Amino acid sequence: MRYLTAGESHGPQLTAIIEGLPAGMELLAEDINIDLLRRQKGHGRGRRMQIEKDLVAIKSGVRHGATLGSPVTLVVENDDWKHWTKIMGIEPLEGEEAAEEVKRQITRPRPGHADLNGGIKYGHRDMRNVLERSSARETTVRVAAGAAAKKLLKLLGIEIASHVIEIGGIRAENIQFNTIQELQERSEESSVRCLDEDAAQKMIEAIDNAKKNGDSIGGVVEVIAEGMPIGVGSYVHYDRKLDAKVAAAIVSINAFKGVEIGIGFEAAHKFGSEVHDEITWNEEKGFYRKTNRLGGFEGGMTNGMPIVVRGVMKPIPTLYKPLESVDIDTKETFTASIERSDSCAVPAAAVVAEAAVAWELAQAILEQFNGDRMDALIRQIEDHKQYAKEF
Repeated sequence: MRYLTAGESHGPQLTAIIEGLPAGMELLAEDINIDLLRRQKGHGRGRRMQIEKDLVAIKSGVRHGATLGSPVTLVVENDDWKHWTKIMGIEPLEGEEAAEEVKRQITRPRPGHADLNGGIKYGHRDMRNVLERSSARETTVRVAAGAAAKKLLKLLGIEIASHVIEIGGIRAENIQFNTIQELQERSEESSVRCLDEDAAQKMIEAIDNAKKNGDSIGGVVEVIAEGMPIGVGSYVHYDRKLDAKVAAAIVSINAFKGVEIGIGFEAAHKFGSEVHDEITWNEEKGFYRKTNRLGGFEGGMTNGMPIVVRGVMKPIPTLYKPLESVDIDTKETFTASIERSDSCAVPAAAVVAEAAVAWELAQAILEQFNGDRMDALIRQIEDHKQYAKEF
């Protein structure tokens, strides 16, 4: 299973094409729109989220509510496109229009963005050619693709949820929950997706203060998945290790700079006896671990325990008190250009991280089991779980 995305931040639409979903899988636009709406929420989001009403249109690969096995095309229109038809138009400009466009060129790359590196790589003298695609707006259709993956996982008995652990140095402490469904419900009730109500209020205040000061703040999100079969992934080669693929997916999200699985970096400060999970067995469960410090992975494979992944998001680099930069034409020092942005996107990023993890888990399952037909896939997963239980 694979997908491609296309589209610019202020272009007419964003598109994702998914290849490899099993035939006969239930899939409706509403399955995807739920997560698109979740991505737009969160305290600290900017005005762009008030402009766009992200809704998906399924253009191919689904008939009468079920996948066909052929590529699925997902399209999300950009409502703001109507204000950018000249600036972001497809057709070439001539005469006065071309001259006006030269005046609008962005020649001052913003620190922390892809602007300068991308301009050098592709030879763009107008940084808009870079920032339009490198924008986090692209995560809209990554979430759409992830929502399709989540639907596949759910039909296989695998549930996934996310929440916020930390924003601006304020860390949640009281984050106990009994089920993955409870985790999802409680995180959705919070405007910062945090289960610790006291910490959530302090996070909101920190976001408001950053916005007042023209600054931004980052944080840490956590994704948890339950129900993955044992042995998905592989130990035989580096590029088949599923935990490595999940880690790469997290760091590929805009502004993410770190990832940890299970207790992660905390393991560096502990003895081996305090890190590894003892194995036990009973007739009802089969093999399982007494603890889950390794976050559901051993040897690059799932071990049947809940998968626990955390990602670190840096503060968004587009600031309303911009940092210094250098004009690529004049080579003079200026303050970087200001683009509409969020003061904190960590709550929304939790949804993106959830989608990224869901995609990797679903892809790994379809690599290991025959994914041509949904009914056959469900039977294979059930048979594998029974096999692992009786091993």
